[in-house]
Amino acid sequence: MPNAETTRSDHSREPLLTIGYGNKRSLDDFVQLLQTHGVDYLVDVRTRPFSKFRPEFSQEPIAANLKRHGIAYIAMGEMLGGRPSDPTCYTEGNVDYGKVRERGWFATGLTRLETGWREGHRIAIMCAEAAPGRCHRTKLIGEALAGRRVLVAHIDADGVIVSHEAVMARLHRGQISLF
Repeated sequence: MPNAETTRSDHSREPLLTIGYGNKRSLDDFVQLLQTHGVDYLVDVRTRPFSKFRPEFSQEPIAANLKRHGIAYIAMGEMLGGRPSDPTCYTEGNVDYGKVRERGWFATGLTRLETGWREGHRIAIMCAEAAPGRCHRTKLIGEALAGRRVLVAHIDADGVIVSHEAVMARLHRGQISLF
């Protein structure tokens, strides 16, 4: 029988997941996907954790729903959101991911995710966009975590798990970046 340390080590080989709810995914389907993949913690990386069009995914309702299903909700949009409040993270009105990556608050958020993953917790980070290639959770957070050797995978709009490398390859149209 494996000891706790072996179990933890084996569990940490599971990827840290990302997921979005989009326009079509119901809250029940969303929770079912999390349960299917054994998620213990849902980390909300929306800068503003509410939805005018999908109010069931706003912070309070989703946190309460997840709690009923044994999944902890953690809001980390201040550290990992795609629209930071820091005005120095923008170039000509657009978020500059390079500048965000240099901020201490972003590094702190990444460290919290990485630590939880390395301790064997099953984590999914959530944003609104269902397609991972269109969201900062892939291009900013996923890339930064992959750089830290955290295994990342994405639950796509169809509910299928896709490796981080495959999503990035689609974004780069199969071309490998030299940088």
